[in-house]
Amino acid sequence: MSTPTLTRPRTEHPPRAGSRPRSAGWKKLGWVLFFLLPSAIPLVAFTLVPMVSSLWVSLHKWNLISPMKWVGLGNYSNLLTDPTTRQVFLHTLIYVAGYLPLVYAGGLGLALVLNQRLKGRAFLRATYFLPVVTSWVVVALVWKWLLNPANGLVNKVLEAIGLPGPGWWTDPHWALPAVILSSAWKDLGFVMVILLAGLQAIPSDVYEAALVDGASGWQRFWRITLPLLSPSTFFVVVISLINGFQVFDQVYVMTGGGPSGSSQVVVGHIYDLTFRYGRAGEASALSWILFAVILLITVVQIRGQRKWVHYA
Repeated sequence: MSTPTLTRPRTEHPPRAGSRPRSAGWKKLGWVLFFLLPSAIPLVAFTLVPMVSSLWVSLHKWNLISPMKWVGLGNYSNLLTDPTTRQVFLHTLIYVAGYLPLVYAGGLGLALVLNQRLKGRAFLRATYFLPVVTSWVVVALVWKWLLNPANGLVNKVLEAIGLPGPGWWTDPHWALPAVILSSAWKDLGFVMVILLAGLQAIPSDVYEAALVDGASGWQRFWRITLPLLSPSTFFVVVISLINGFQVFDQVYVMTGGGPSGSSQVVVGHIYDLTFRYGRAGEASALSWILFAVILLITVVQIRGQRKWVHYA
């Protein structure tokens, strides 16, 4: 008679709380990648591939027709010692220095006015935002007509009040200010919308407490509005600086970089190097120099924001 063997029953351990099967994680990752594909494919095809190609071209001498010739960092060294490079960067800096204060002050003034209880406020907001969605070519052509030295509306008004009208886009001293003026006018609506949203996010009880304490209008603006508006101001400054260093359309249409190169900017010089002079290698190198400058300025702004941006 055989004795039965006792076998220990197997115990099933319940899954620990919070743990998921590994296959579920891979499945979730697969779905995430699947839904990212429509955005990832254009990003790779139209941004990353051209960037890498541009970096490769910048290391060659190439006129868009003949085979490329390897020159290493020769294009970069040529650009850094070329007086034209310094000149176009100087013009771009002058443009940014004139454009940024003008567009911010104008946008802030509009935002402060249109934040009040005015009749037709929605219509005025839409009207001031209209130039933002208008083509740059159309805006530049309109401003070129307005600033026409011979029969433009602006010079006619100046002559009517006894002031001599300058040669806006024919005088080397006035060509760049004319571009700055038209650029600031077009972007006023964008800055206004950003700052208006920031103004409406400021709690009204802060102003009421300041009124109880006897603060004047200027003190409320300086001590409350500007500090609490600093996140919106920071965003406007970063975006405006990036756009300012990439200015091209309005310069190309209004002045073409002239007269005598007095309004030529970096992106315009990149265009000329590529399509006018057939120096695509140097143009690509200048593009990467401009990218490095914009990146450096943006990083400095982001690191310096802790000193003046106040997040409520």
